[in-house]
Amino acid sequence: MPIPASKSHTIRRLFMAALGEGVSDIEHPLDSLDSRSCLAVCRALGAVIEVNPAEQADRQSVWRVRGIGSGAAGRTGNAPREPLDVGNSGTTLFLALAAAALGKEPITFTGDAQIRRRSAAPLLQALSGLGIQVSSAPQGCAPITVQGPWKGGKVSLPCPTSQYLSALLLAAPLAPAGTCTEIEVPLLNEKPYIEMTLAYLDAQQVGYEAARDCSWFRIMGGASYRPMNGPVPGDFSSAAFPACAGAITGGPVTLLGLDPGDKQGDKAFFSMLQDLGAQVIWEKTNDTWTVTVSREGPLKAGRFDLNATPDLLPIMAVIASYTEGETALVNVAHARIKETDRIAVMAEELGKLGVWTEELPDGLRIRGNRTAAETFPVLRGGRVDGHGDHRVVMALAVAALGAEAPVEIQGAEAADVTYPGFLLRLGAVPMD
Repeated sequence: MPIPASKSHTIRRLFMAALGEGVSDIEHPLDSLDSRSCLAVCRALGAVIEVNPAEQADRQSVWRVRGIGSGAAGRTGNAPREPLDVGNSGTTLFLALAAAALGKEPITFTGDAQIRRRSAAPLLQALSGLGIQVSSAPQGCAPITVQGPWKGGKVSLPCPTSQYLSALLLAAPLAPAGTCTEIEVPLLNEKPYIEMTLAYLDAQQVGYEAARDCSWFRIMGGASYRPMNGPVPGDFSSAAFPACAGAITGGPVTLLGLDPGDKQGDKAFFSMLQDLGAQVIWEKTNDTWTVTVSREGPLKAGRFDLNATPDLLPIMAVIASYTEGETALVNVAHARIKETDRIAVMAEELGKLGVWTEELPDGLRIRGNRTAAETFPVLRGGRVDGHGDHRVVMALAVAALGAEAPVEIQGAEAADVTYPGFLLRLGAVPMD
């Protein structure tokens, strides 16, 4: 099964190419609702983006981006007048806020109902400390307006989500020459995503100083981004769902398009599967990796720290439902501030399928429904609600594979945010 391209990589490349010099060809990007929202925002900021140029017809998918270049730090007269809609994409919102702050005219951002409930307050406070004018709805929610110029300075930025810090790290090098941005980071969740962002700065030969533990950064302005070409890696976050299906059903499920050397933190899911008792086999043929997931014996319970990988909480909650014993998912309180409160939502929806759960302040305890004598079914069927959250929808769809009766998922269309076509691959039947 081919895995879609990484959303995190796609959106970072789009912003860097849009703010950079020259023309970039982003090959095999994730074509989903979130990445299309990012594409639209980058266009509104001035980038010229062509989807699948005619002369590239022999390649599967290419987004050609002509960046706005050095004018990003001093642009005047052509800022969008209407609010820019980021849809459901929090990554787009946070990165766009910092990118727009490089200009001198006010730019406003909004989004769907979920986005308008997600706070950007720590990021807005940091931008304000760098000389940027900011205004927002209460609690730092959208609609949000920012207006540069970026003057630099020293700010403190607690990061319950790493996207706040990635936003500053990607924008600060493009501030005017002589500008210094110093960031103290008293709290950092999801550290692997910062390592991904820093890898992009390293590839662009952008200089910065950083503490080893990512608790402090100093970035000088005056840099520019060169064209970014090449394929986007597969998405480990998306791969977790079919991989879990292989572990639950016994498989085998073979996945294509992943690179075990990639910086994505969610590749840790495959180690977690092994800890739970599944078999995971990586193979490389002619520079192409495949990973196969299967299971022979019962799945075991365990304790998992998800601080670096909060997007795995929904699918880890599902696989825990199929284990013998009690599993703890901990140190992941920031899962409550994603598209939904994923801790509360997964407890509620799995409960409807007959799974015992207990909410913790920072996670979940789940008592698996499987015993050594059981194969299937493990869960009962019924009607559940995806709460408009793509990862909750996909997790519940996988949970249904071992249910004794059909599972109907309200709001299943949200899966298209990051993984178009996934539900059909599972054999889901659309409801009238």
